[in-house]
Amino acid sequence: MLFGLDGIEVGIIIVFLTLFAGILSGFPVAFAISGSAVISFAIIAALDSSGLLIHAAVDTNSTEYAALIAEGVRPDAISVFRYPELPRYEDVLFPQGWEIALDRNVGFMVNRMNERVLAGQSIETLLAVVMFVMMGIVLERSRIADELLTTMAKVFGPLPGGLAVSIVIVGAFLAASTGIVGATVVTMGLLALPTMLKNGYSPQLSTGVIAASGTLGQIIPPSIVIVLLGTLAGDLYSAAQEERAQLVGCSDALTYLGEPAVVSVGTLFQAALLPGIMLAVLYAGYAFVFALINPSKAPPVQFDEGPGGEVITRNDSFTWFLAAPVAIIGLAIGMGQVNLVGSQSVIVDSFTASGQTASLRTRVSEDCAVAMQELHGEEAWQTAVSEQAAIDDAGGVEQARELSPEERAELVMQKVDAAAPIGSGIAIFAVLMGLMLAIARGVAPSADARPLIVGAIGVGLVLLTDVLIVSPLTTPGKTTLFMAIPVIIAFYGLRFAAKLLAGNEILRVVFPPLVLIVAVLGSILGGITNPTPAAALGAGGAILLAAYRKLHDQGRSGRMVLLTAAAIVVMLLVGVNFDMRLGQEVVLFENRLAYLVAFGCFLFALFGLLWSCWVLIAGGVLAPVVRETAKVTSMVFTILIGSQLLNLVLISFGGEHYIQQFLRSFDDEWMVFLLVMMVLFMLGFVLDFLEIIYIVIPIVGPVIYGGTFDPKWVTIMIAVNLQTSFLTPPFGFALFYLRGVAPKSITTGQIYKGVMPFIGIQVFGLALLALFPAVVTIVPNLLN
Repeated sequence: MLFGLDGIEVGIIIVFLTLFAGILSGFPVAFAISGSAVISFAIIAALDSSGLLIHAAVDTNSTEYAALIAEGVRPDAISVFRYPELPRYEDVLFPQGWEIALDRNVGFMVNRMNERVLAGQSIETLLAVVMFVMMGIVLERSRIADELLTTMAKVFGPLPGGLAVSIVIVGAFLAASTGIVGATVVTMGLLALPTMLKNGYSPQLSTGVIAASGTLGQIIPPSIVIVLLGTLAGDLYSAAQEERAQLVGCSDALTYLGEPAVVSVGTLFQAALLPGIMLAVLYAGYAFVFALINPSKAPPVQFDEGPGGEVITRNDSFTWFLAAPVAIIGLAIGMGQVNLVGSQSVIVDSFTASGQTASLRTRVSEDCAVAMQELHGEEAWQTAVSEQAAIDDAGGVEQARELSPEERAELVMQKVDAAAPIGSGIAIFAVLMGLMLAIARGVAPSADARPLIVGAIGVGLVLLTDVLIVSPLTTPGKTTLFMAIPVIIAFYGLRFAAKLLAGNEILRVVFPPLVLIVAVLGSILGGITNPTPAAALGAGGAILLAAYRKLHDQGRSGRMVLLTAAAIVVMLLVGVNFDMRLGQEVVLFENRLAYLVAFGCFLFALFGLLWSCWVLIAGGVLAPVVRETAKVTSMVFTILIGSQLLNLVLISFGGEHYIQQFLRSFDDEWMVFLLVMMVLFMLGFVLDFLEIIYIVIPIVGPVIYGGTFDPKWVTIMIAVNLQTSFLTPPFGFALFYLRGVAPKSITTGQIYKGVMPFIGIQVFGLALLALFPAVVTIVPNLLN
């Protein structure tokens, strides 16, 4: 054996040394990966052909091996790591020759490219990467970050450590709107670092908080890291759990687990929400405590300009920014609890519901039954057995049947009788209008309150109309007519409120990106759509925001952008409330009219979006955005192709299987996971997240996703771990980004010292997620 190592071990070392050499050579990473795959395969093939690489495999024909099988040990559990005393035989890495392995690799390569890049199930999700990248670059180039930083600094600057806290808030905003770590760190480094140093902030705190806040884009959704991880995690978890189920004697993962073995990108976005917010809060909390302990290193800063010209007293702030909004939201929630607010839908199924099945499948093999009892517990198994017995005694599961017209009419009337007086949609609409009026009063307490009072009366009339006139059986067309006058009255006050809100600098800067973030994340987290259409919505919204900003800088009116946004809102409202299916036998006139309105709004919105694109093209913004988007996207897909080639090189000589055998040789699942996390952490020093996701995760994924851990928790832990790695000296990518834009007076040592407390926060955050997995799982469990 070469150097006393097994041939497969030498092959693995060659692959990764070649990969690191290719990346560190300065050659473009996307092509360095493909080149390292070709070069490493050539080196391994040459050494193997010369007889220098010998693999000592377990002799499956030996009596010792047969004895283990007779004892019930599964073949997949037998390896040289777990049973080193088993007889072995020596063979070359490519028993049939490297030519056969190469031919097989080419065939696999074509299939994998077709499956994962060209026409596979994950290609639609990967399209979200293009949209999110474009969304982030558009917002970066439109200088929204500049305004956010300036405004947040004015608001939080007078507090101890206020500038650092404002950096964290802006970092979280940019993470949720751009998700591009390099762009966020560079932008905040250029804009905020000189200001912090000028106002007496220590270089360590300044650089540390900028680098750490910039990495929030790795975890706060919509994160490109989570999109790419999710496309792999879903496939790895499904395949690993199917294999796990079959190994214990069950027919499939659904039988063994009692639930489908699936995990989606949308679910991972839900899972990442709380951990991302938690890390941002920990960052801000550290900056505040640091300032209290070291006031000279993070002094309060009072800027000359306030956030607005209006003098707002503490009493006004408490009343209109806290008490009134809490009262409005609390009242709506309370009314929902007593069924004054709720669904008014009278839609019923055409078929009866089928009977309930047992909580677990109990008609399984003996081995599967034993395994399911170990997994779910004896109590859950006995409960399922009792449920199945009751179903059998009742003649089996009741099958669905079509309802008669009389039965459907009776069910409709039951829904009418149980309906709440105020519909959920109307209530949400009223709450939003009430909040807008209350906050408008708070930002301008000296302004004329009469229009706001009229608006509040209109909101009350909207609710009163819903209670007295609109019933669950009222058609959408009639509802629109009944609500027209109250809405017009409310709109009078809302229009005045919008002018007051637009005059407040904080709301003017924060509100547009906040609406975009809520629209994108809300549609995903609420289960309305999947990440790809949401990403398209985000890209379109970013273009509108950038066009409005460009027009404002040029002193031109942005009315067209506002009308386009209004057309999109009207289109969505009409689509939700009216039946747009014109292919039915009977189509009401109001539905035809609503279709025409929605189609007209669609055409106007399309024109407005194209017009906004023209504004950005004429302003020299869109062309560089498209070029940058194409560069980033092509890099992602080229790395995807190259990483598949590198993985196939590992598979060709058994490297991937060898690594998985080593990991499975540990009996403690936690030990395996911690080992993988340590390896990923160290690889994060030299590999970007793209290489780690596409090269390393497919190798270790079948092991860490094939156990008892929740796949959402595993994925978020990996994402936070990579975020920690990108902060850690001396190779953290965020540190290189910051070093490139920091003034010469800032030394690399100061940057390293500055990020150390935040690395501690990251480790603390990882420990919290490990001890309390519910931080990851609670949001998906509640929403789903």
